[in-house]
Amino acid sequence: MHRLPVGDGFDDSPLTEARAQQRSSRSGRQVSAAARGRAIGMSVRDQCAIDWRPRVNEKIAVGAVQPLAGYFKQRIWYCIPLRRSERLLIAYFLYTSVLAVALPIDRAITIATIGVNTAVIAGALALAWADSLRHSLLLDVCRDWYTTPLMLLAYRQMGWFALPHSGTALEDAWMVWDRWFLYDLGVKAAIESLGPVLPSLLEISYSLVYTVAPFSLAALYICHRRERAESFLFTFLFGIFVAYALFPYFPSEPPRTVYPGHDLPVYLTPFRRFNGGLLAGYGIHTSVFPSAHVSGSFAGALAMIRLLPEKKWVGRYLLVLATMIATATVYGRYHYLVDALAGLAIAIGAEALGRFIYRRRA
Repeated sequence: MHRLPVGDGFDDSPLTEARAQQRSSRSGRQVSAAARGRAIGMSVRDQCAIDWRPRVNEKIAVGAVQPLAGYFKQRIWYCIPLRRSERLLIAYFLYTSVLAVALPIDRAITIATIGVNTAVIAGALALAWADSLRHSLLLDVCRDWYTTPLMLLAYRQMGWFALPHSGTALEDAWMVWDRWFLYDLGVKAAIESLGPVLPSLLEISYSLVYTVAPFSLAALYICHRRERAESFLFTFLFGIFVAYALFPYFPSEPPRTVYPGHDLPVYLTPFRRFNGGLLAGYGIHTSVFPSAHVSGSFAGALAMIRLLPEKKWVGRYLLVLATMIATATVYGRYHYLVDALAGLAIAIGAEALGRFIYRRRA
C-alpha cells in the first residue's frame, strides 16, 4: 500500500491511497493535454490554463523538492504569458535602469529612474498575470493601451540622462546635408511658395505625431480587428524605443538652438509657436539622433498598411502624415536630415521584423 507524507508522519488509509491514484491519473491527463497543446501550437496562455490552474491549490509533498530555478520557471514564467510588446517594454525599461546606474548622473535621478521603472514593469506583469487568470476582455483591452502613455515617459526619461557636451562636430557635419536638402534641392523655396499654407500644415503634422498610436489602435478596434493590435504595438514600440535607446551615444542639440537665426522658416505661424512652446517645456537635451518622431510615425504607418488592408485609407493617411512629419522636422529645424533618414531606417527595420513575426505566427 502506498504511503503519502502527511505532516511528520504517514497516512496508510485506503482513502488516501485512492486520492493519490486519482491525483496521479489526473496529473497524467493534464500533462498529456499540455503536450498536445504545444504540439498543435496552442498559445502560452492556453497551455497555462492546462498546466497551472488545476494544480493551484495542491500541496507539494515533503521530499518532492524541485530545483528553485525550475520551480519558478514552471510556476511563474510560463504562467505569466507576456506579449511580445510587453517583453519589449520591459526590456527597454530594464535597459534605462542600467543606463541610470552606468552614466555619471545625480544619484537622486538614478534612484528615481529605478523606482519608476520598477513600477512600470510591475504594472505590466500584474496586468498580464491578472489577464491569464480571468481572461477578461477589460484586462485584455487595458494591456493594449497600457503602453501608450508610457511612450511619453520613455521620451522624458531620456532627458534625465542628458550630460553636458561641448563642441558641435556632429552638428557641423550634419548641417552640410541640411543645406543641400533645403537650398540645393529647393525644398525650402517650394514649401514657402504658397505662403504660410504649407508651413502651417507641416507644423500641424509635427504636433500630430502623438496621435499615431491611439489613432491606429482606435482604427483597429472600430474595424473589429483588435486581435491585430499586438502586432501594431510591437512594430511601433520597436521603432521608437530603438531611437530612444541610441540617444545617449549621439549627444547633440537641434539646429534651431545650435544655429539660432539660421535657415529658419520665413513664416512664424501660430502652429509653430505652439510647437516651440511645447518643446521649450517638455523637450529633452540628450540627443536629436535619430528622430523618434520619424521612426515612430513611419513604423506606425507601415504597420497599419500591413495590418488593416481592408481600410487602405488608414495606412495611406498615416503614410502621408509620416512624410509630412519627416519634412517638418528638417524644415522647421527640429532635426537634421540625417536624423530623419536614420529614423526612417529604424522604422523600415521595425516593420520588417514585425512582418516576419506576423507571418511566422500566421
